[in-house]
Amino acid sequence: MKKSKKCGKVYLVGAGPGHAGLLTLRGKELLEACDAVIYDHLVPAEHLSYAKKAQKFYVGKKGGEKSSSQTAINRLLVRLARQGQQAVRLKGGDPFIFGRGGEEAVCLNRHKIPYEVVPGVTAATGAAAFAGIPLTHRGLASQVIFVTAHEAAKEAGAIDWKILAKSGGTLVFYMGASRLSKLVKTLMQNGLSPNTPVAVIEWATTASQHVVEGMLATIAGKARQAGIGTPALTIVGQVVKLRKSADWFSRLPLRGKTIVVTRSRAQAGNLSKELGNLGASVIDCPTIKILSPKSWKAVDTAILKMPSFDWLVFTSVNGVEKLMERVLSRGKDARIFSGTKICAIGPATADKLKEYSLWADMMPPEYVSESLAACLAGKEDLRGKKILLVRSNLGREYLGVELSRKGACVEEVAAYRTEPVRGIGRELARNFKEKRIDQVTFTSSSTVKNFAAAMGKKTFPKIKNKTKWVTIGPVTSQTARSLGLKIYRQAREYTIPGLVEAICRS
Repeated sequence: MKKSKKCGKVYLVGAGPGHAGLLTLRGKELLEACDAVIYDHLVPAEHLSYAKKAQKFYVGKKGGEKSSSQTAINRLLVRLARQGQQAVRLKGGDPFIFGRGGEEAVCLNRHKIPYEVVPGVTAATGAAAFAGIPLTHRGLASQVIFVTAHEAAKEAGAIDWKILAKSGGTLVFYMGASRLSKLVKTLMQNGLSPNTPVAVIEWATTASQHVVEGMLATIAGKARQAGIGTPALTIVGQVVKLRKSADWFSRLPLRGKTIVVTRSRAQAGNLSKELGNLGASVIDCPTIKILSPKSWKAVDTAILKMPSFDWLVFTSVNGVEKLMERVLSRGKDARIFSGTKICAIGPATADKLKEYSLWADMMPPEYVSESLAACLAGKEDLRGKKILLVRSNLGREYLGVELSRKGACVEEVAAYRTEPVRGIGRELARNFKEKRIDQVTFTSSSTVKNFAAAMGKKTFPKIKNKTKWVTIGPVTSQTARSLGLKIYRQAREYTIPGLVEAICRS
C-alpha cells in the first residue's frame, strides 16, 4: 500500500492472556483501522480477524523456538511508520509487563516515531482469575510480586531470592514451566517453606487451560506427571488454597468438551462464542459458504413488483441479509414493503428484520416449513394471495408446494446460494482418529450433507460412532439419519439458543 511521506504511528497493544474476549475496546478499534499488524505467537486468531485490511507480520515469540530478534522487530516498526503506516504491535498479555514493550517504546522515541501504549490484561491476573486464585486476599496476601523465571535463569544475581522467600505475599513466575524444578529448589534453599501452596497454570484463560496444584516440595513432580508445557505460569502463596472455593472456570457446563461447529464462517460467530463462554473448546469447521446468486435478475424483478405481493416470507437470516443488501444497493429502502405483510420462520430471522426497521407480522410456533405453512393458512384464506418466498438455491421445495396447494400464487426467488467448503476433511479426520471430538453440531441439512462429503466415502462410515451428533431440528435430524447417523440430541427449540441448550443437556 503506497503511503504519503507523512510519518505513521505505532500502537503497542496488549492482546491479553489468550481468551478472545479479553482484548480491550481500544485494542479492537485500532486493529479494525490499522494498516499493519505485527503479532506474537500467543495472540488469539480472533484478534487478527478484526484487522481485515491490514498486512500481517508474524514475529514468533514462542518459548523454545526461533523468533524474530527484538532488534529486527524494532526495525520493522520504524520502517512501517516511516512509510506512513498505522501499525499495531500486538503483544500477548500487557506490553509493559515482561513484554519488552518498553524496549520498543524507547526505540520509537529515539527515532522520533509517534506511538501509543494500550494496556492489556497481563497473564498473571488473567491466569489467576480463570484459575480461581485471588492474587491478594485479606489475611493471606497484601502484596504481589511478578517475576520472570526466563530472565532470572540467564542473569546471575538478577533476583534477590531471599527477599522473595521472606516477602509473605503472592509470587507469580512467568515462563517458568521448563525451569520449575530449579525454581522451587531455589525458593526452598532461600527459606520458603516446602509446604507453601503452589499452582501451575498452562494455557491460561483458554479452553485448553490446565491447572495443577501442590506444595512447593511436590509441584515439580506433579506438573511433570501432568505433562505441563508452555505457555505456563506459576503462582506461589497461601492464596492458592482459595481455589477450592473461588474456582469457577472448571465448573462451566461444557468444560473439557471439544465441539465442532459446521455453520458457515459468517454465521458461526454467535454459536462458537456461546459454546466457548460455556467452557468448550470449539473447532470452527464451516462446511458451507453463503454466496450471492449468480444472477440478480429474478431478485431485482421481485423487488420492483414488491407492492403487488400480499406476503413476503423469509425462511432464514441469510435471506433477509441478502435481499436487503440488494434492496439498498438499488437505492431503495424499507418503504417498499409498506403494503406487504412479512412472515419470518423463527426469532433469529425476525431479529435480523428488525436491523432493517422491519417487523414480522407472523412467526410460526415451530420454526420449520410445515408449521409456517399451517400458520399462514390458519391466519387467512390463501386462495389468490400473492406470496413471495425468499430462499436459497438449495432450499426445500415443501413450503412453495404446500402454499400453492392451498391456493396461493407463489413466486420463489433464490436470494443467495450455498456451496460446500473444500479441504476440511483431513484435519477433522485426524481429530476423530485421536478421539478429540466430543460432539458435532448441524444447523441445516446442507451442513450435514457437506460434512459427509468433506469427510469422504472412506472416512465418513468410520466416524459415525466416534462422536455425538447434535442437530438444530427435525429436518436436519432426518437428513442426518438418512446418512446413517444416530442423533444424540435435537434442539427442543429450533434455534441457536435451543441448540446450545441441547448440547448442555448431554
